[in-house]
Amino acid sequence: MCGIAGFIGRGDGSTLKRMTDRIAHRGPDADGFLVDAANAVFLGHRRLSILDIAGGVQPMSTTDGAISIVFNGEIYNFHELRIELERLGAVFQTDHSDTEVLLHAWRHWREAMFEKLNGMWAFALLDRERKELILSRDRFGKKPLFYHAGSNSFAFSSELISLRAHPEVPAALSERALRKYYAYGFVPAPLTFIEGVNKLPGGHWMRVDLDTLSTRTQRYWEYQPEPFQERPAGIEDRWAEELLAKLGAAVDRRLVADVPVGSFLSGGIDSSAVSALAIRKLGRDRLKTFSIGFEEASFDETAYARMVASHLGAEHHVERLSIQRALDILPDVLSRFDEPVADASILPTYLLCQHARRHVTVALGGDGADELFAGYDPFKALRYARLYERMVPRPIHKAISMLAGRLPVSHGYMSLDFKIKRTLGGLNHDPRLWLPVWMAPIAPSEMEALHRKPVDLEDVFSEAIELWEGCAEANDIDRTIAFYINLYLQDDILVKVDRSSMLHSLEVRAPFLDIDFVDFVRRLPADVKLRQGTTKWLLKRAVAPLLPGEILARRKQGFGVPVGAWFRDDLLPAHTHSSGYNEAFWAQRLSSHRSRRRDERLFLWSDWLLRGSHLYG
Repeated sequence: MCGIAGFIGRGDGSTLKRMTDRIAHRGPDADGFLVDAANAVFLGHRRLSILDIAGGVQPMSTTDGAISIVFNGEIYNFHELRIELERLGAVFQTDHSDTEVLLHAWRHWREAMFEKLNGMWAFALLDRERKELILSRDRFGKKPLFYHAGSNSFAFSSELISLRAHPEVPAALSERALRKYYAYGFVPAPLTFIEGVNKLPGGHWMRVDLDTLSTRTQRYWEYQPEPFQERPAGIEDRWAEELLAKLGAAVDRRLVADVPVGSFLSGGIDSSAVSALAIRKLGRDRLKTFSIGFEEASFDETAYARMVASHLGAEHHVERLSIQRALDILPDVLSRFDEPVADASILPTYLLCQHARRHVTVALGGDGADELFAGYDPFKALRYARLYERMVPRPIHKAISMLAGRLPVSHGYMSLDFKIKRTLGGLNHDPRLWLPVWMAPIAPSEMEALHRKPVDLEDVFSEAIELWEGCAEANDIDRTIAFYINLYLQDDILVKVDRSSMLHSLEVRAPFLDIDFVDFVRRLPADVKLRQGTTKWLLKRAVAPLLPGEILARRKQGFGVPVGAWFRDDLLPAHTHSSGYNEAFWAQRLSSHRSRRRDERLFLWSDWLLRGSHLYG
C-alpha cells in the first residue's frame, strides 16, 4: 500500500518532492522518483512495504524501459496472472511483486487487463512507445486518485492535499461540490471540493496524451444486479454453501502478506464472519482482532466483539473513545484528513486504525457487506414507504409529519424519533429522492436558506437520480443496493477507511469486495438478501456454523458516534472562520439542537467538519 503522485508538463523535481512529502504517511518505508525529461513526465511514489519487500521498489519499469508505473494497492490474483503472463512469454525480474505483473499485463493485454484484476488499486502507467499516461482505479474506488487536467500540465495524486502542492492546480472551492456535500455528506466522483480538480471514479481508466495533454476516460465496470432466473428446489442451500466458499476464498487471498495481518472485529455479522474465516485459515490463537468501545452505552458494542473473539480464540484488543479522546484526535483528523466526509464514524475508524497499527501492518475489514446484502435501515423502510405512498393522501402525510415533529428529541444511537422524522422527511419527495434525502445532512426544503440562492434538486441529487433511473427494470431493493455500492460506498465509506488507515500507515483489505464474490452476490435475488424484515438473510444463513447464535440474532448497530450529545452539551470547540454560508442559519440550527426542539446533528457535524478542514486553512 502506497501513495502516488506525478505530473506531465510544467514543474520540476522539487515540485514532485513536495507532492510526495505530503503523502509520506501513506508510504513511510521509502520514496522513489522517475523523471523522463524527453516526455516531461514526473512520477513519484511513497511505499508502505507489504509484499516482496526487497524487490517491489517503485517507480518500476520493464527491462527495456518502454513502460513504467507507480502503483498504490494490492492485486490479490497476481500469482495466477503471473503464471498466465509467463506462458505468453513475459520474463519477470522480481520474486513475487504484483507491481511487475501490472507492467507485463499492460504490454500483453492493454486495457483488457482491467477486467482480469482482482484487487484494489490506483496507478499511473507511462507507455513511452504509445506516448501516453494511463490512469486506472479499482472497481469500487477503494484506492483514491485525484487529477487536474490543465492547458500546460496534467497532475495527479492519491490525495487532494498533495495535488494542491503543484503550482498549476487551482485553489478555488467548487460551489457545485459544496452544494452536494451538504446534500449527501460527501462529494460524489468525479467532483471534488476544488474547482477544476476531479476524482477518477471507481471502475474507470483514463488515457492522457503526452504531447497534447488531451484526456479520454472510459468505464470498464459498473455494479449491475442480474438475478438468477432459475430457482430449483434446494437452491437456497446451495447458494449459502457457495457464498461461504467464495467469501472464504476472498479472505484467504487477503491473508497473503510479508507482514503481520489482523482483523477488525466490531461484534457484528460482517467483521465476525471475516474474522472467523481468517481463524479457519490461520488456526486458533494466530489472529489479532481489534475493536473500539464508547463510554455512551447505546453506542457501545464491545461486549459482542469480546464474545466473538472468545468463541474464535482470537487475541482481542479494545480501545475506548471518550469525548476527551475524540477532542485529542480531532486536530489531527481536521488537519490531515484530505477531503472532508461528514461521517462521524471517521473518529472511531481513525482510532481503530491507530490502535491496530501498533500490532499489525494489514487489517481485514467488513466493508461492503451492508451494501451487498441490504443491511442498512433504509432497506427495511422501503417496504413501508411504498405502502405509505399508496395509502396516505398528501394532506394527511403533512399532518402526520407535523405530529412527528413534536416527538421528543433523543440523541441516542438511531433513536426511534430520529428514524421516524427522517423517513417522513424523505416521503415528502418522489421515490427517486427517498434514499439521499433520508441520509442528507440538511432537508431539501432548507437548502435555499443555507445557500442563500435557488437550489436545483435535480442537479444536487443528479447522481442518485441517475442510479435510480438506471435500474429501471430492477426492484426497489436492487435499486437501493446499486445506489449504496456505486455512490455511498465509494465516496463515503471507502474514503473514510482509506484516509483513516493511511494516516497510520495501515493497509485495510475488504474481502466482501472481492470481485469473484461480488459477481456471485449481484446475481442473487433480492428476497434472499432482505426477507420479511431480516437483513442479510442468506449471509446469516451461510455463516451460521461459524458464529454464536446471539451474534446472528442481534440487532444491527453501525459505527455510530454521539455527536448529537456533543453539540447539545457544547463539548466541541468552535471554529474561528466561516464556511462562507449563512451564519444565521448555523446559529438557528445550533440553538434548536441544544434546546432539543430539533435534531440537527447531521448538519451541525457536516458544517463543523468542513469549517475545520484544510480547505479553509
